[in-house]
Amino acid sequence: MANEDDRNRPVSDDQAIWPPVDPVTAGLKGRCPRCGEGRLFSGFLTVARSCGVCRLDYSFADAGDGPAVFVILIIGFIVVGLALWMEVNFGPPLWLHLLLWIPLTLVLSLTALRLIKGVLITLQYRNKAAEGRLDRPQ
Repeated sequence: MANEDDRNRPVSDDQAIWPPVDPVTAGLKGRCPRCGEGRLFSGFLTVARSCGVCRLDYSFADAGDGPAVFVILIIGFIVVGLALWMEVNFGPPLWLHLLLWIPLTLVLSLTALRLIKGVLITLQYRNKAAEGRLDRPQ
């Protein structure tokens, strides 16, 4: 377990020497942004507390609503486009639309949410993203 000093230290103070990890690859695989080996998620969408290999504290990880917005835009575009194409070309009954598009939307959304969340968290680490602060004149 990481000691108390590691948990309170901002990501920008990370002094450990690790080989570079591609953030997109690590995020898509759900791996640690620092070592690329430990698990990023403890559940399907729950971010773990720390890496099991390098002990990086994941308290910096806050993807916020970003992944959900991307999923809504991407999956919405795909599913609505396919539903409209099917309606125009084949004119199926409403029950067939419901039978096709609701399960497809759920599966694609959950899968994309995990992938995008992983990528955004690893990019936060790579770019040392922090909460915005206003610099006020003294």
